[in-house]
Amino acid sequence: MRLLYGVLTRLAAPLAFAALLARGVRDRAYWAHLGERFGFGRELHASGIWLHAVSLGEVSAAAALLRGLRARHPHIPLVLSTATPTGRAQALALFGSQIEMRFLPYDTPGSMRRFLERIRPRLAIIMETELWPNLLHECRRRGVPVLFASARLTARSVSRYRRLPTLFAPALAHNASIAAQTPEDAERFIAIGAQRARTRVTGNVKFDMQLGPAVAERGRELRRLYLGARPVWTAGSTHEGEEQTLLRAHAALVRTAADALLVLVPRHAERFEVVASLLARQGVIFDRRSSAAAVRPQASVLLADTMGELTALYAASDAAFVGGSLVPVGGHNLLEPAALGVPVITGPYTANSGDIARRLIERGGALEAADAPALARAVQRLMADAGLRERMGAAGREFIQAHRGSVERLLELIGPLLAGDEPAPRGDPAQAQGQGTGQ
Repeated sequence: MRLLYGVLTRLAAPLAFAALLARGVRDRAYWAHLGERFGFGRELHASGIWLHAVSLGEVSAAAALLRGLRARHPHIPLVLSTATPTGRAQALALFGSQIEMRFLPYDTPGSMRRFLERIRPRLAIIMETELWPNLLHECRRRGVPVLFASARLTARSVSRYRRLPTLFAPALAHNASIAAQTPEDAERFIAIGAQRARTRVTGNVKFDMQLGPAVAERGRELRRLYLGARPVWTAGSTHEGEEQTLLRAHAALVRTAADALLVLVPRHAERFEVVASLLARQGVIFDRRSSAAAVRPQASVLLADTMGELTALYAASDAAFVGGSLVPVGGHNLLEPAALGVPVITGPYTANSGDIARRLIERGGALEAADAPALARAVQRLMADAGLRERMGAAGREFIQAHRGSVERLLELIGPLLAGDEPAPRGDPAQAQGQGTGQ
């Protein structure tokens, strides 16, 4: 099976590379470091810890773990790989030259061999769920232990992986440790081949994100100098099909709050022009963050066509809608606005953070809205009630505080792996420390 997979990945890699080049026509960041997509790049002289975080959200979530690794193991080099330019840009913004950056290569046998020969890891840490057979096989062949950190696996994925047991089970059984978000995630990894003795429940590292006072101050500055005193709600990380719903909701909102401002933040930079065209076609008066010195009073929408400002825009807002949840993408990080004390609104599609969404709503830190009328009602309710905004913001912060500690538990697991030791068995992973909210 692995031989067939190797043939298929060799055939698929040129197609994936062609798609990457096509995306680069709109966003030139996709044309940077192209050789790394096939495992090329400068060779590192010292072996260290390699951490893979696929995109911007995972990089942001992994930041606390990376800081913990630097503090606890200051003499061990760190390598961070991502799959997207936005993830790499976020890593550079957070760490600069302190960490070696790479793009994860395509999962062909040759690309993975070249990649691992060049970075020479002592330990591989993979955030959440990135099960690449050739990557896992090559780590196993070289004796590199693999830790899946803040690991999650959906019930639907289990049946898919179990249909291909010879691709995944050997590497998971002999070379992988699992630090799962929830007991359910732990049992799912065990079902596809992970060893129970090397499976723990450590929680979700997203709860350990430290945004810091600078983000709140930047939000206040944006509100004062750029957005003005009007009611503001930010829709972050939006996808195709969501902007139309958000605009219908905003049109209903301005009937009762004429000066309300919607800040639209598309998830991907290549969609900035697409959303700008949509706004123009619908006759919406809007400004662009990249060109406006300040939002005009007559503008109803601000298109945030810059990168790296979403958190500050959340901090500048009265309410935050988190995208990927009105369409079946699975939703993005609800904890980011909640950590800032901003009331959160989500759509019904929250597979990527289902337990977080459910519990945050139960705790009173978030609202769910399935369509434009419900979204308009939710935002109108928040805009009209400062007390409600304050209570929801406080509930969100308390929810996050109650689930911190995943990074410390991960660091406790990483120490023995770096030393070449197996973590001590703790029996049933469902009883392990750190169980709680996942995804």
